[in-house]
Amino acid sequence: MTLEEAKAKLKKYGQEHVLQYWDELDEAQRAALLQQIDDTDFSMIHYVHDRDELPPRGKITPLGAMELDEIGARKDQFRKIGLDAIRAGKVGAVLLAGGMGTRLGSDNPKCMFDIGLTRHVYIMQRLIENLMDVVKEAGVPVPLFIMTSEKNNDATVAFMKEHDYFGYDKDKVWFFKQDMAPATDYDGKVYMEAKNRIATSPNGNGGWFLSMNKAGLLDVVHKLGIEWINVFAVDNVLQRIADPVFVGATIDSGCASGAKVVRKVSPDEKVGAMCLEDGRPSIVEYYDMTPELKAEKNEKGDPAYNFGVILNYLFREKDLEKVMNEKLMLHIVEKKIPCLDKNGNFFKPTEPNGYKFEQLVLDMIHELDSCLPFEVRREHEFAPIKNRTGVDSVESARALCEKDGIKL
Repeated sequence: MTLEEAKAKLKKYGQEHVLQYWDELDEAQRAALLQQIDDTDFSMIHYVHDRDELPPRGKITPLGAMELDEIGARKDQFRKIGLDAIRAGKVGAVLLAGGMGTRLGSDNPKCMFDIGLTRHVYIMQRLIENLMDVVKEAGVPVPLFIMTSEKNNDATVAFMKEHDYFGYDKDKVWFFKQDMAPATDYDGKVYMEAKNRIATSPNGNGGWFLSMNKAGLLDVVHKLGIEWINVFAVDNVLQRIADPVFVGATIDSGCASGAKVVRKVSPDEKVGAMCLEDGRPSIVEYYDMTPELKAEKNEKGDPAYNFGVILNYLFREKDLEKVMNEKLMLHIVEKKIPCLDKNGNFFKPTEPNGYKFEQLVLDMIHELDSCLPFEVRREHEFAPIKNRTGVDSVESARALCEKDGIKL
């Protein structure tokens, strides 16, 4: 991209200030900035002012789940179906690991955070150990694709190599970077994080499939014959990955996707809940739950929106390809954005100072025709680490791991 082309693109989106330090940059810095301008999609920024143009939510109605009793009664059947699919190479896994450990007080990727008490126990280690349980049972490795980000890729790859992939077959592991999105102030002007660099952040976990495709990894998926992809989050250290029972139940159901869910501890718990939206499977976020939805009951007298998602989904790969180019819902999220101040000095704000733009994997469920909500016991499969202390924290995850017999 030439300087004139960059000026034209920035003018189109009202971001001419990106070049304000141009005269202070050397040739390498100028080239890097031009490349970033060329690569950056500014088209979503106008939604800062045009929120009414974002698609509205549809009519929300309840969606039940396959509950523990039914799963227990058919467990052997589901396990056989799942193990057969895994042994046939039809199941792959995608770890969403693009985040940093900032909220945990760490400058490293979140996957590198150590939750051990008497020994080193890294978040990544816990996830690999969980996946190894299935590998040992099935007798074959599960192809593992790890989504990193521009900000943590090199550190994550080096960390995995340093620890010899925690015993996993490195030839069955692939890394790819998720796309980045610009971060803006409240007026929709992109921040600069350096004089030659626009402030960006990972564009949310919903872009994982497009990012895989951009990295050429769908060719790998096709070559290996993978038909089902289990997508899971980095921050849940009790995640059961490529769980044969879950895989088997989803395949047996004929649904295009499956979602592991737990019973909510209360209607106000901060997790998204499975639902129907205009008759299609969807997820209603906790901040969209109205008092009426919270109060609604099902035929058993339980809360109608009682099953919270834990970011562990199974997708039929061919169905994802069909909807790959559909535009997912855009989420505009208020965040603290490290950036340059008006004097060109870098600082890290202590309070939110602008917006990030994200697409979420939960919205992919709504793009597909069907989904099987699959209940799991939260004490065995849900130990999210989002905070240093308190709810969903390092402390609570440690307690759940120890309760589950995991030595820390």
